[in-house]
Amino acid sequence: MARPALTREEVLETAASLVKQHGPESLTMRKLAAELGTAVTSIYWHVGNRESLLDALVERTVADLGEIRPAGRTPAQRVVSVARALRRRLRDHPHLVAMVHERGLTERMFLPAQQALVHEVHAAGLRGARAAEAVRAVQFQVVGFVLVERNRERAPVQRPAEEELWDAGTAEDDGALARALARPVDQERLFTVSVRALVESLLGAEPRSPS
Repeated sequence: MARPALTREEVLETAASLVKQHGPESLTMRKLAAELGTAVTSIYWHVGNRESLLDALVERTVADLGEIRPAGRTPAQRVVSVARALRRRLRDHPHLVAMVHERGLTERMFLPAQQALVHEVHAAGLRGARAAEAVRAVQFQVVGFVLVERNRERAPVQRPAEEELWDAGTAEDDGALARALARPVDQERLFTVSVRALVESLLGAEPRSPS
């Protein structure tokens, strides 16, 4: 049976998948053509040369980050939802985000998320410099948290490990604290707790327990 006609979107989707798995250095036109089961000339016809392909992937990543939609009943809840969505996107596409950064488009990539945050901090009553500070604080919290997560994931095995470091002595006789710090970090929960605390402080929202 004949293969369905190749589309530009299919080429970009497959190229993005290769970059996500193996990094941009692994993306060659020959490998991409093999993955798609087509000729290299067909790839060139749809996306141009490799640099044009990388540019298209960068544009696609920028557009993807622009699709974040706030959710929640209050401005604080919606800001937290934007932060959580932005973290997920950054974590899901580290190689593609790095490509965006290398091409000097980082600020453009973050603009849609920033605009969503601006709308919500305005709804919460913040204006001017206070609103700008809130938007940047949330953005920096997200980016900083993702960088720490990535560094922990790429770090060598720790000796001694966390569970060996924490006991009643190092935790000032707080056994529950020692046991909690010895357990693996629940990164999703920790991010939600920290970003909610930040947003509640910035917007003056009522505190809520994490879920």
